[in-house]
Amino acid sequence: MTTPSDPLSLLLAERGVLLADGATGTNLFNMGLSSGDAPEFWNVDHPDRITRLYADAVEAGSDLFLTNTFGGNASRLKLHEAQGRVRELNRIGAEIGRAVADKAGRKVLVAGSMGPTGEIFEPIGALTHALAVEMFHEQAEGLKEGGADVLWVETISAPEEYRAAAEACALAGMPWAGTMSFDTAGRSMMGVTSADFVKLVGKLKHAPVAFGANCGVGASDLMRTILGFMAQGPELPVIAKGNAGIPKYVDGAIQYDGTPALMADYAMLARDAGAKIIGGCCGTMPEHLRAMREALDTRPMGERPTLEQITAALGPLSSASDGTEAGCGDPSHNHGRERRGRRRPAS
Repeated sequence: MTTPSDPLSLLLAERGVLLADGATGTNLFNMGLSSGDAPEFWNVDHPDRITRLYADAVEAGSDLFLTNTFGGNASRLKLHEAQGRVRELNRIGAEIGRAVADKAGRKVLVAGSMGPTGEIFEPIGALTHALAVEMFHEQAEGLKEGGADVLWVETISAPEEYRAAAEACALAGMPWAGTMSFDTAGRSMMGVTSADFVKLVGKLKHAPVAFGANCGVGASDLMRTILGFMAQGPELPVIAKGNAGIPKYVDGAIQYDGTPALMADYAMLARDAGAKIIGGCCGTMPEHLRAMREALDTRPMGERPTLEQITAALGPLSSASDGTEAGCGDPSHNHGRERRGRRRPAS
């Protein structure tokens, strides 16, 4: 067996289970970010706030945190006439993270966030594999220059985009982790099931050092996806990064109803289900992370939970199906349903 040498695998071997960070968007909106603005601009315009974002996760007990670069590819930045700033914005986002991690007083990893392009692949759309690789590679190089320990591809829906990101990470010579979002009755918006995803990851030439699920609907749905991964017997560590409950409109704003206590239960259940890297996505604040850290540190390991135990603790599922029933196994049938321009606005 090959001894791991990348920073994420080494830290995982040392600690067993890692706590990732929480939401980016939710925290930035609370700091004053306006809907529709590019969060990546704040890396230059408000570096003090991005420093606070990262430091809050570290102070809450996170072993790694994601950079404020989710939409930092040329396709997304073009919407703000900033496609020429990809390298700069990613580099600075990672540099701020590097400074925070180096002052932590313990080993904390900087994960360079890379979200979807928002474009649809040919033949339905115009995005080619080569162009997708080029965009991800440009972003990856900026994150590498800024000192990221690992690249973190997240909220992907299309298998073609995941493959392109993998190739780009290889070109950058960087280890990477990658998650998809399963938010359509147990499937990604492009129809990928949990079982499909494990098979996809297993065939990649430049495999991630960890893979999993983020965002989606609620913690219960994400946990069902994690159980789906584990049923396939994956060899790589599994990531669980679920939302803090379900979004609801309160006084004209989106709020997530997951309490710190619920997210502590989620963290415990994710660990018991087999996830090795556990964090939060939309709505997950520092207070949630502190509760998750305490749960992971103090609660004893349990048996792999059943779906009934998960829903009893975290709430009902959003759909009866997990997307893997007979007759639903072709991920290509949903190719006309890709979302354009998703930026995880309430994360």
